[in-house]
Amino acid sequence: MNMTIEDQYQAELKQADIDHHKPTAGAMTGHILANLWYLDVKLHQIAWYVKGDSAFAVAAYYQDLIAENRKQIDELGELLLDENQIAPSTVAEFTQYTKIPETGALKYHTASDMVDATAHDYTTANMFIDRAIKLAERENRPAMANFLTNMRGYNNQVIRKLQSFLGKTAWEGLVEEDDDDDDD
Repeated sequence: MNMTIEDQYQAELKQADIDHHKPTAGAMTGHILANLWYLDVKLHQIAWYVKGDSAFAVAAYYQDLIAENRKQIDELGELLLDENQIAPSTVAEFTQYTKIPETGALKYHTASDMVDATAHDYTTANMFIDRAIKLAERENRPAMANFLTNMRGYNNQVIRKLQSFLGKTAWEGLVEEDDDDDDD
């Protein structure tokens, strides 16, 4: 039986709904891809609108972030296809799956506020990457787990550099630290 294009698409939507309610590595990686897509727009907004003494340095660094982000979008989409998964490919899907906030008002913020927002975005991205790594390992998807682990390392480096611009340590103000680690 040959399925029509509409039947194929409806089956995809049904499977995506199932995968997102009981997350799979592919579904979680779809969230990561959507986050990257939204982050691309946000990185451009900052590179274009940053002002002040540090504008040239921030804009230049953000051009590097944009280049790597776009590379990751392409590689992650290909990885999903290699893993026989569906990659989100419409603005509606990216919008539905992203957890990266956006606002046009960001362009009026200080450079420090823009950089701080970006550090938080990469921290949010890491939450999804960590979940996807665990799911990929559980589902025996070593190539996906490896790619995502490398992405997590890159994000950690970006966060450290963004935080250093703000005069902070790598995770200061981003990750809650447990004060109950004392073994009294």
